[in-house]
Amino acid sequence: MSLNNAILGLTVTAMIAGAQWLEYPTPGVPRLADGQPNLSAPAPKMPDGKPDLSGLWTTRAGFTGNLARDLKAGEVSFQPWAAEVYKHRQETQGKDDPQAYCVLSGVPREHVVPYPFKIVNTSGMLVILYEALHSYRQIFMDGRKLPKDPNPAWMGYSVGRWEGDTLVVESSGFVDNNWLDNGGHMGTESLQLTERFRRRDFGHIDLQLTIDDPKAYTKPWTVNLEFIATPDSELIEYVCDENEKDLKHLVGK
Repeated sequence: MSLNNAILGLTVTAMIAGAQWLEYPTPGVPRLADGQPNLSAPAPKMPDGKPDLSGLWTTRAGFTGNLARDLKAGEVSFQPWAAEVYKHRQETQGKDDPQAYCVLSGVPREHVVPYPFKIVNTSGMLVILYEALHSYRQIFMDGRKLPKDPNPAWMGYSVGRWEGDTLVVESSGFVDNNWLDNGGHMGTESLQLTERFRRRDFGHIDLQLTIDDPKAYTKPWTVNLEFIATPDSELIEYVCDENEKDLKHLVGK
């Protein structure tokens, strides 16, 4: 079994078990006449009038194995060494994926795996709780700048600001082996990530994601993702290495 197939198998299991607290509807959710969530209702607002991004979300399927799947040929332009690494990862079916050893997925990979995540608004920051690998992310909204010489981190360091109704998040300080998707698009310590979140209605967030990593790519590239609200459910515990049985079988090619 390849690593990607194993991850997808785990994903199916998680999705089957993912609907929690079925007897407790999420408060404040607009409803249709039949009681189902009205995902087309207007986006909620925070007290300051900005869109409220909080809630439980799941990524629209299809990008797990290839973040760049919707881009045209040439829009993702590798540096020569990075092209060889990506080719190797594809040919070996991702057997060297660090996630197989239970390290964090990092971002933007957490945006494309089909596990739910929760956005929480707190004073001076926005927090994202990811079900995958039981991880979290802090986006500071208090006006601070990105650190100049950070200790490299899988999730990097993130600061945010509002441009109208769009939340713009800039991140840097990533580790040097940060897979951007299950297929092996790489990120390095030079990665500068820009995310533009726009909640267009109650049930949908549009995310424009720009990868600027001059060590791995000859030019920046941008993808568009969609998050779908997942009310009337909750995150479940994810323990990567408990009763683990697959790793010894992930031999790739």
